[in-house]
Amino acid sequence: MEKEFWEQRWDEGKTGWDIGYPAPAIMDYFKTIEDKDIKILIPGCGNAYEAQGIFDLGFKNVWIIDITEQATSSFSSRCPGFPEQQIIHGDFFDKEVLSEIGPFDVIVEQTFFCAIHPTQRENYCKRMTELMKSESKLVGLMFDFPLESGPPFGGSFDEYDERFSRYFGKVSIQKCQNSIEPRSGREFWIELSIPQI
Repeated sequence: MEKEFWEQRWDEGKTGWDIGYPAPAIMDYFKTIEDKDIKILIPGCGNAYEAQGIFDLGFKNVWIIDITEQATSSFSSRCPGFPEQQIIHGDFFDKEVLSEIGPFDVIVEQTFFCAIHPTQRENYCKRMTELMKSESKLVGLMFDFPLESGPPFGGSFDEYDERFSRYFGKVSIQKCQNSIEPRSGREFWIELSIPQI
């Protein structure tokens, strides 16, 4: 989807993806990680409640990126203690934007994949692997409902499994057990890693 489309959605307050707090499944995952020095990226971050929550858990090397200035400005205002240089207003698919920052140890998926047009899903996978290294992980939530007009665009286990298996060495896709109530039964939890080098 084009930058102008998302800017208009923000201007009109049409931000239905925004639940107003960090997704419990994502927070529970990071509560199990002891190494607080890992480098984390949240693309298509929106209001980035997950970034705030992860940062508050002690992970200080958290980076966020969003194509809309409204998103990054909103986050900066809400979280003045978050390092300004780790807030990026830019296009995730622009290879120059994150080239000097990556690779990342963990990339978090939270309503980004469903927001991009389905024709961009191959580019999503390619870009993710460019920003990862051996032992890196792409983790997060994927919607489980038919791929229809969107955004949000849905998907299925079969599609995710087939697509991700072509790019990642290890693919785990499970029904999410701790979704928020409105999304209960309609989400997968994913953990993907690139092949060992």
